[in-house]
Amino acid sequence: MRVGHGYDVHKLVSGRKLIIGGVEIPHTMGLLGHSDADVLVHAIMDSLLGAAALGDIGKLFPDNDPNYEGADSILLLKEVCRVISENGYYICSIDSTVIAQKPKLKPYIEQMRAIISKACGLEINCVSVKATTEEHLGFTGREEGIAAHAVCLIENKN
Repeated sequence: MRVGHGYDVHKLVSGRKLIIGGVEIPHTMGLLGHSDADVLVHAIMDSLLGAAALGDIGKLFPDNDPNYEGADSILLLKEVCRVISENGYYICSIDSTVIAQKPKLKPYIEQMRAIISKACGLEINCVSVKATTEEHLGFTGREEGIAAHAVCLIENKN
């Protein structure tokens, strides 16, 4: 068994959609990034790649490659899962936390879990998504950006 950890952060800006966990969330600002900037899915992908010692999403999907401009991170997650499987592993579980002062994410958590579990080919009870604020502290508390942490457990198929 192998454990992986992923972390991602994106700046909040005007004029962008806010997509977290594959869900478009109504908000006055969105996350800045080369792809759709789905901070949660990016952290999950890095945790999976890290657990398999396959680098990170920047290695697999370079941010200077025009093919990934505006990319749907759920499609990228599916590719990461394919690569994980191709390298002899299967995913046991994913646990993640989104850190955002606003918007409140509780109404979207179950939809995020469903989308992520489907993309990874997992039962929904193998995917945990949580959200927290930082009580107005730091860049997330000042609503300058949103961060996410993820850990996963993978196992060798053999």
